Amino acid sequence: MSWAMQCQSCLPWGSWAQLHRSLPRCRGTRSVYLCAASVTGELGSAPVRLGCVHYHGGSQEHSVQPRSSRHGSSQLRNVASSDAIKKHQKSLSAWFSHQPNEERQFGPSFSLNAVHVDPVIRESSLEEILKPSPDLTIHNQLQQPCSQVISLQNLFDVDACGRQVKNVVLYGTVGTGKSTLIKKMVVDWCHGRLPRFELVIPFSCEDLSHSHAPISLRRLITKKYQHLRDVVPTLGASNLKVLFILNGLERLNLDFRLAGTELCCDPNEPVPPSAIVVNLLRKYLLPEASIIVTTRPSAVRRIPGKYVGRYVEICGFSDTNLQKLYFQMRLSQPGCGGENSVGSSSSEQENLLEMLSRNLERHNQIAAACFLPSYCWLVCTTLHFLYFTRMVPPSQTLTGIYTSFLRLNFSGEVLDSTDPTNISMMKYVAKTVGKLAYEGVMSRKTCFSEDDLQQCFEVKMKTESELNLLEVFRSDVFRFFLTPCVQPGKEHTFVFTIPAMQEYLAALYVVLGEKKTLTQRVGKELSEVIGKVSEDVAVILSIISKVLPLRFLPVLFNLLKIFPRYFSRLSGRDRDAIAHTMAEEMFKEEDYYNDDVLDQINFSILGVEGPMRHPDEAPDDEVFELFPIFMGGILSRRNRAILEQLGCSIKNLAAFEIAKAMKKTVIRKSRKGLPPSELMDYLFFLHEFQNERFTAEAIRSLRTVNLSSVKMTPLKCSVLASVMGTTCHEVEELNLTSCNLDTSSLRILFPVLLRCKALHLQLNSLGSDACKEIRDLLLHDKCVVSSLRLANNPMGEQGAQYLAEALAGNRSLTHLSLLHTALGDRGAEVIAQHLTENQHLQELNLGYNSLTDTAALRVVEVAKKHATLDKVHLYFNDISEDGKRALHSLRMDRDGVRALVFLTAGTDVSDYWSNILNVVQKNLPFWDRERVRQHLALILQDLESSRRQTANPWRKAKFLRVESEVKKMLGKLQHGTL
Repeated sequence: MSWAMQCQSCLPWGSWAQLHRSLPRCRGTRSVYLCAASVTGELGSAPVRLGCVHYHGGSQEHSVQPRSSRHGSSQLRNVASSDAIKKHQKSLSAWFSHQPNEERQFGPSFSLNAVHVDPVIRESSLEEILKPSPDLTIHNQLQQPCSQVISLQNLFDVDACGRQVKNVVLYGTVGTGKSTLIKKMVVDWCHGRLPRFELVIPFSCEDLSHSHAPISLRRLITKKYQHLRDVVPTLGASNLKVLFILNGLERLNLDFRLAGTELCCDPNEPVPPSAIVVNLLRKYLLPEASIIVTTRPSAVRRIPGKYVGRYVEICGFSDTNLQKLYFQMRLSQPGCGGENSVGSSSSEQENLLEMLSRNLERHNQIAAACFLPSYCWLVCTTLHFLYFTRMVPPSQTLTGIYTSFLRLNFSGEVLDSTDPTNISMMKYVAKTVGKLAYEGVMSRKTCFSEDDLQQCFEVKMKTESELNLLEVFRSDVFRFFLTPCVQPGKEHTFVFTIPAMQEYLAALYVVLGEKKTLTQRVGKELSEVIGKVSEDVAVILSIISKVLPLRFLPVLFNLLKIFPRYFSRLSGRDRDAIAHTMAEEMFKEEDYYNDDVLDQINFSILGVEGPMRHPDEAPDDEVFELFPIFMGGILSRRNRAILEQLGCSIKNLAAFEIAKAMKKTVIRKSRKGLPPSELMDYLFFLHEFQNERFTAEAIRSLRTVNLSSVKMTPLKCSVLASVMGTTCHEVEELNLTSCNLDTSSLRILFPVLLRCKALHLQLNSLGSDACKEIRDLLLHDKCVVSSLRLANNPMGEQGAQYLAEALAGNRSLTHLSLLHTALGDRGAEVIAQHLTENQHLQELNLGYNSLTDTAALRVVEVAKKHATLDKVHLYFNDISEDGKRALHSLRMDRDGVRALVFLTAGTDVSDYWSNILNVVQKNLPFWDRERVRQHLALILQDLESSRRQTANPWRKAKFLRVESEVKKMLGKLQHGTL
């Protein structure tokens, strides 16, 4: 049912200081370890995986360990039982070491010997469990402080009255890790760390619930564990210390009445599996055996209290220090940073942990969520997805993470096995919590009052069965999805445990078709009934029509067919409405200039660095941009298959019709031109949708891709490469200006960059290593890049060498901008040497590169002889007056090249003066302002000198206009307003 060492908090949600103080006092000096184990099924029925622990110190050392009897030991030595038990231990250990797909898919997994962060387990009582279910109020959701903390190895110690405990009930809500703790106990026994018991026999109650045929206890054991054939005959006839584990008791319908389940003390007598469980718990069958039962809170009362020696509850990570320890060990695993990033990822991991730690210390909502350790797994998995994903496989999506997270915690369980509807927990959550989530998204609300909850859960309750299901949901599942808000002034409201979970459940609610009007619901039910009746009537009418020639009978039959057909058309309109909702939410103009969704998720986990918001300050509007993305992700084939296992069926035809209805609207709106962050969201939506044909048609309509100023993490680069890779069309322009690109980013984007005609890579701190990648790009035989802008990147002389080699062999590039790239004279010389081998370049910008007369003139001399190069930008370089005069003397009709150095051209204003000033203004934030001021002063002097030399009044007017623009720029520069 659950996976890694998860448990739920038993401490007040709001009292952070008390949380910090209470745990050490409760836990004594226990050592704390880490486990990242996961399971894919229940004990005895499916492969599982568990990280084990070593118990040291504190309460474990003081546990009472009974001595094995000499009679039992001698009997084991006289038969083959000892070898059989060793084989049994080896088999269990290997079985529980299997890793679930989620561990392998969403980050580094943990070996069997991984350490474990010990959750709090407290002793409870039947009176506490049987208290009337509290109303959905904030005060009743706050649990009492932990008391009577007990360790796993001490569960069978004598009770307060000195009686030996034989039956233990271990309970906890969904996701708290009941199964994992039991698996931990089994693995401990397999490795000799649980000497109290000589034999451990685990059973899955889910497995037992599928069989109703009579079977004896001994046959049941050998059927599940064939290695125990030699041991089973000794059960009950020896002093063998046996522990039976019954995992997931809520799956079984037990009847402890004698009229319902007869007494049975013979392990060889065939009886139904439920009768075996009942008689084991009655201690009528194998009375000396110890039994531990795991169950959800709603099913605890199915076992009469007189048959239970001890009740224990799994509580949770009741201190943020436990959460920090989990995160530290999980995110510091060797494989976390990826295969090819050892040094760089180490510092990034430390930075992540520091930011996450600070966010937890702020008493943020994330700390409240991580009281449930299952959400710690979700946080770590999401961070791994955001930061350490170098290449995105098709199956790895954010929607997939959330869908798999729900499968790990719910695994297709029914909400109440005693209810005849057998509705799955996830289906019930989608219908109820999904409705609350959807209404919150539509009204842009994340906090919900008690009235909101009652309206959502109770307003339509009409039958006893519905009320019983609600009661089970409130006790077992409610706290998994909703938790009290910790924000000041909102303590009496509830929020979703993780903000993105609200958007996921809202999306699931819509895609499942639960958002229907009363007419649609009634019409669907009537059409199904009439459709079934019409089939039977058709047979009768066909027989009657052969005997009685009544012509109205076929007419009546056709009328009966009209009703289902009419409402089948309405169901098609439902899918159109889903597609419309998805498209409209995807392109909301009020969300156009928010951060992209991946950055929003990052901020929700790590927080926003900077001063905290004042409690009285008006909050920002809530943003729900993940909602349409999750809708698309849920429609992917893989996620639909997982949801099918959870009882939430989405048919292939429905997904096809939704995609078909959505296609025109989405493509039309994407053509209007989206802001960079919104375009990144659109690309991420296409990645999550996992519909290659749909994505290919959508991408073909994108001729220009502008992602400037979007922080392109490896994940975003992978998403861009994956989505653009669905087609082979050429991209007119790809703008990646100021996107934090590095060498690895260029490697990921290499296939996309090959197909771009105009490529903007300015302001990305690309050094010489990146230039090597750009060289390989330009020398590729499929490269179509014609315009390449690399301004404001620290390439240096080595970078110039790589680019020069690229120029010599490239046949597509016509415009190259190396403005402010720290080339120096040597870099310019290298480029000039290789320019002679280039036959296609038309424009070269070498401005602001500290070039002197020699380098500038050398470049111009080569340009004169070049077949196509007619324009060279050399402004803002260290060129003397002599060099200036030499460059001024160049004439296009005679020399075939024009050098842009100053704003003047002899006694006239240069035709390119506005271009030069625009370049200066755009790049001023990234240039040395003092140096720019000096250059502008020289330009102003040159303008004034040239104006005095001309007698043409029209030219004088042009000079005065340009001078005023330069003076204005200088004034703003001096006052710091530019």
